[in-house]
Amino acid sequence: MLTLSIAPLTKASFAPFGEVVETAGATVKPINDGFAHRFDDLARIDVAAEGGSINISLFTGAVRPNPIRIALMERHPLGSQLFMPLNEKPWLVVVCRDPRVPASYRAFSASGRQGVNYARNVWHHPLLVLADESPFLVVDRKGPGDNLEEVRLAESDWLMLAPGAG
Repeated sequence: MLTLSIAPLTKASFAPFGEVVETAGATVKPINDGFAHRFDDLARIDVAAEGGSINISLFTGAVRPNPIRIALMERHPLGSQLFMPLNEKPWLVVVCRDPRVPASYRAFSASGRQGVNYARNVWHHPLLVLADESPFLVVDRKGPGDNLEEVRLAESDWLMLAPGAG
């Protein structure tokens, strides 16, 4: 069984799969007479295919048993999908080019101040949190069409995250 090593999440390393959503390095705009700060254009939301519109929701994730097995991958052919943690706790991101090719997988450790915006058609694992009841703001597509494709791996093809994940 292949064990995936986990790399820190950076804009450069994640670029082939989408965008890292974070305020680090973004332009800050003071608003509300200086009592608030605004960070614009942190992600490109792509949901308009086949008459789709933006859906904003809240997900609450639960910790998976250790070691974390990678047995299911999904993608959204009609739109991007953004996950932003609301509790500032680290979490994990697993992506791949092809779920049937183990060498195409990448695993990342995201800080609790980093989100991701998976590009349309990018294979990714469902939410992987390191603290129970972890809330996430999710921005994705709603509307007509089939926007979810899943691949369940045979047990012999499962991957594991490196010990001490996160």
